[in-house]
Amino acid sequence: MEDIFYILVFPGLLFSCLAGGILSWFDRKVSAWVQFRKGPPLMQPFYDIGKLMGKEIILPKYGQKLTFLIAPVLALCAAVASSVLILTPFFSIKSGFTGDIIVVFYLIAIPSIAYMIGALSSANPMAIIGASREMKLMLSYELAFLLIIGSLIYKSGMSIRLSEIIEYQSIHGVFAGSISGIILFLAALFCIQAKLGFVPFDISEAESEITAGIFIEYSGAAYSLIKLTKYIMLFVLSALMVLLFLGGLTWSGAGIVWSVLKLILIVLLITLIRNTNPRVRLDQAMHFFFIWVNLFVIAAFILELFGI
Repeated sequence: MEDIFYILVFPGLLFSCLAGGILSWFDRKVSAWVQFRKGPPLMQPFYDIGKLMGKEIILPKYGQKLTFLIAPVLALCAAVASSVLILTPFFSIKSGFTGDIIVVFYLIAIPSIAYMIGALSSANPMAIIGASREMKLMLSYELAFLLIIGSLIYKSGMSIRLSEIIEYQSIHGVFAGSISGIILFLAALFCIQAKLGFVPFDISEAESEITAGIFIEYSGAAYSLIKLTKYIMLFVLSALMVLLFLGGLTWSGAGIVWSVLKLILIVLLITLIRNTNPRVRLDQAMHFFFIWVNLFVIAAFILELFGI
């Protein structure tokens, strides 16, 4: 029962949905301010989910209907599982296992894979183009993110457990406090931007080109699960950045305010990037990740070897 509580209530599904919805509102509000608009009310993300839940699900006539419907559920389950593994060390819950950071790496990749499966099963040409773009983009940024994780494991004394990485930073200082850590932080920020499908890496959706791409055939409750997964992933990936680079979160005394500010800082940076850059082409994005981001990560690892 305790494990079920962790998964369904706290820090799993319900808590992640609530926190992700609030951060999504903050993202939309800041975007509105940047564009000199008023922006949505606080509850707007939850209104959107509720409205979609009441809509009819229209299934593609020539697609694989069961696969099409299972894909959003798979994405949501992976997002919730990753939230449990990432957030339990934050709240001093005695959970996790040796190597959980490797499991998290794979779990946060599953939503993108599920979106591709759903798009390919819809038999819609626009969705298939979006899935092709997502696949190529994923191949480029996942390699860079894997190198970042490897560098952080080395930086933490070869620890592959999330709770130990937090403990290492509490003793030796946060990873973002060194030159190599700052470089890795910036590289990871761009990878997170691509994982979330935000501008300038929203190539697989590209509403002005392929009219929502991988999500073009989704509607009603099925699409609400996709939006809910995106809310959770915004929160989970921001929390992961705080864990890996800013020493995690503290939920006692004044540390609560500082913890919330760290989360808001990550989301603010993501929002400012998406509102100050145009969408890049697929070849530009792949060149950016394969060449420049990988080079910066390798340079950061070399600096680590010299203790910089």
